[in-house]
Amino acid sequence: MSRPEIVISFAPELRLFVPSERRAGRTTVVTDGSSSLGHVVESLGVPLTEAGRLLVDGREVPVSHVPGAGETVEVCAVVRPQPVPGAPLRFLLDVHLGTLARRLRLLGVDAAYESEDIGDPALAALSAAERRVLLSRDRGLLRRRELWAGAYIYSDRPDDQLRDVLDRFAPALAPWSRCTACNGLLERAAKETVGERLEDGTRRTYDVFAQCVECGRLYWRGAHHARLEAIVEGALSEFGGAADAVAPPRLPM
Repeated sequence: MSRPEIVISFAPELRLFVPSERRAGRTTVVTDGSSSLGHVVESLGVPLTEAGRLLVDGREVPVSHVPGAGETVEVCAVVRPQPVPGAPLRFLLDVHLGTLARRLRLLGVDAAYESEDIGDPALAALSAAERRVLLSRDRGLLRRRELWAGAYIYSDRPDDQLRDVLDRFAPALAPWSRCTACNGLLERAAKETVGERLEDGTRRTYDVFAQCVECGRLYWRGAHHARLEAIVEGALSEFGGAADAVAPPRLPM
């Protein structure tokens, strides 16, 4: 018995995932007649985290649809902003996205980050346990079945990575409200209560401080304020958000 052939095409945003011969438009794929459309799409290189609507002969179908001979499949990109139902919007970033994690935290976005490589199974399981959207440039990681939700980070430039996440998920922004080191929340700290932890020059120069409620790290408007402020202002001007600052972090991003 001959195996069914389908015709498939991918949205322009997804063509970087598929072999070069499938990037121009519609191409023919021979299926085994039993695998789901989701399996077929992933076998061609596209993580399902990046696939939006699946259209068969113009009709939307679920990933479980088993394609039949002669069907025409269109794989769309995810809609932006992408809704994440069922949980507060929170992120988990893999070991290669430390700068992006710190910038998301700078903007007040809940962004957990694994600074050590704990392995793909553990990361995917953590995403599911804490219901966090896993951000990664590892396509294999994004194909793991235990993953709760995920998104591919298309650029290796932190500025572009940040814009991509903010555009795709539209998280609420509350700059200066999270610790860039551990993701904990910041609260104002009286100078007289933290003064003994400060160097003499810092104690003489600054009066407004914040402290992380989780790790105790102190923040103030230090030498890197202008650069961090530029990141915050750029994000707010393009994507909006609350600007109720606690105190700008002093550490470089």
